[in-house]
Amino acid sequence: MQNIQDLEKILNSELNTKIKSSLIKHNQIYLKIDETDLTEVILFLKTNSKTKFRQLIDITAVDFPENEIRFKLVYLLLSHEFNQRIIIEIDVKEKEIVGSITSIFPAANWMEREVFDMYGIDFKDHPDLRRILTDYGFEGHPLRKDFPLTGHNEVRYSHETKKVIYEPVKLEQNYRNFDYESPWEGTKYIKEQTKE
Repeated sequence: MQNIQDLEKILNSELNTKIKSSLIKHNQIYLKIDETDLTEVILFLKTNSKTKFRQLIDITAVDFPENEIRFKLVYLLLSHEFNQRIIIEIDVKEKEIVGSITSIFPAANWMEREVFDMYGIDFKDHPDLRRILTDYGFEGHPLRKDFPLTGHNEVRYSHETKKVIYEPVKLEQNYRNFDYESPWEGTKYIKEQTKE
């Protein structure tokens, strides 16, 4: 088993032009790289005998809607042999297309589809990039921080038409009685009933 500091030195010496920054935090290595270097860095981490990061744990994203570079794409890799984890971060603009790593890690297929569906980040050369968690006609991306909390449409099964239909969201509150008086004094309608 190798020391995490030694591993960071190996990565910085072997990938020195590809790494924008590296940091050890919580006994894990955090690498920041450019999107253009993604496949080369991932391939190196998987195949190099000094690293052996042979398992892709997850791909996810973080949304910063107020920033010009809106998304941070995050890759988590694990080396079973060295018992080390590495987290790779890439800054992605809103309409930018990121290279797929499905040729290196086949498991990335599902994960990249999930990121595409939830955040709207496109992956170049992905074998089957389509929605995976939302419906085909769904508009928007639910994990973007500007997505409306109630949505624009509600989806329900209609027994009359025998299919799933979309309708504008209706927030009906017909049967609610908003009474802001103190519960200790009693509400108006209770006071009127007790007087009679």
